[in-house]
Amino acid sequence: MRPEEIISHIESSFEGVKPKSSWGETSLFYNPNNLLPNGVYFCTIKEKDGENDKASMLDREGIYRVSIGLSQNTYECKFGSRPTRPAKGCIIATNDNFTEKNELMPHPIYGWMSWVQILNPSKNKFNELLPLLEEAHSNAVIKFNKKAANK
Repeated sequence: MRPEEIISHIESSFEGVKPKSSWGETSLFYNPNNLLPNGVYFCTIKEKDGENDKASMLDREGIYRVSIGLSQNTYECKFGSRPTRPAKGCIIATNDNFTEKNELMPHPIYGWMSWVQILNPSKNKFNELLPLLEEAHSNAVIKFNKKAANK
C-alpha cells in the first residue's frame, strides 16, 4: 500500500477525520467541523526521518511508517508492559528491529505512550490493523468530546 491509499482509506472509513500534513508527516485528527484548532490525533503516516527520530530509517527509498495510538490495555495485551520514556534523542529499550517492514511493534520514540508502528504495511496487514485504528479513533472521539466540552 502507498501512504496516500492509507490516508484515503482512514478518511473514508472513520467520521470526522481531518488530515494535516507537514514536514513529511501526515497526522490524522478527529476534528468534526474543525471545532478545535487541530482536534485529537490518533494516527500518523511519516515518510522521512526527524531530528530526534531516525530509528526506523525512514529516509530509505519508499519507506514510510504508520503509527497508531492505542489504549494502555491494548498495548500491554500485545506487547507486555510499556517501556520507560527514553531520554531526548534516544529510543525505547526493547529488542525490536525498528527498521523491519510489515511488522507491528512499539513505536521507537512513543512506545512509552502506547503508540505502535508498522513500516510499509501490506494490504493484508493493514486490514489486520483496522480494529486498532477503530480503537484509536474511538479514543480520539472521547478525548475530543472532553476538550470540546471545556472550550
